Amino acid sequence: MKRADWIAGGATVELNGHRLFVRRDGAGSPVTLLHGFPTSSHDWATTVPRLVDAGCQVTTLDLLGFGQSDKPRHHRYSIHEQADLVEALWKHQGTGPTALVAHDYGVSVAQELLAREPGRITRAAWLNGGLYADLHRPIPAQRLLHSRLGPLLARLTDEKRFTANLRSVLARPVPDELLHDMWTSMAREKGHHLAPRLLRYIDDRRTHFQRWTGALERYEGPLLFVWGPEDPVSGAHVLTRLRQRRPGATFTVLAGVGHYPQVEAPEETAAALAAFLAG
Repeated sequence: MKRADWIAGGATVELNGHRLFVRRDGAGSPVTLLHGFPTSSHDWATTVPRLVDAGCQVTTLDLLGFGQSDKPRHHRYSIHEQADLVEALWKHQGTGPTALVAHDYGVSVAQELLAREPGRITRAAWLNGGLYADLHRPIPAQRLLHSRLGPLLARLTDEKRFTANLRSVLARPVPDELLHDMWTSMAREKGHHLAPRLLRYIDDRRTHFQRWTGALERYEGPLLFVWGPEDPVSGAHVLTRLRQRRPGATFTVLAGVGHYPQVEAPEETAAALAAFLAG
């Protein structure tokens, strides 16, 4: 689905003083999908129809600072606030217990939600992300954006640099049109200038390491990990620990896939998620 069509199927909702882009597709068992940095909910465009066909009511949103949602310039972004906004959306929609699917940045939001009210999450699926802060290996561009040089580097970032950095974490070819959509989404309202502020999630992960890993390891509901082992950021080295700590979970390891399973292997990823969420 093209980005323009994805946006046309959604709406803007005001939550906690911010306007967020939200979609709700299908009817049935609720599931909420959380996207990663630096992209948007459009990452799930291929996944959503398959989940709807499996009998799910799918909620997707652009987190604050991403995509079509508000991008306040001098805001102190945090994972806790993003979790607050997801909870506010659930209240607005009248969503009770829900399944949760998260990727990259979204895994930290999901871990915080899990730490707050694990009984609300009926089942949880995770795609490549920093579930363990000590195993997170940011690419050089992320390390620079997270440094004192970050604000300058963010202003100098253009589509060519963005695309090159994104391709460095992918292991399978992805259409140029899709990468262009990712850039357009990020660059809307100069959102790429916010990268240093959004990357403070790296600090949040370190600060809340025990809380978030504990939430993941104590969770008693069904767990699925859909993982690209070729990811240089959160790849095979994370899988090793996950298998040790959560041996009873279901693992779908996608050979030859990197950091974005839902984009690099859309059919395989959607099939695994649909089977898991259908229970």
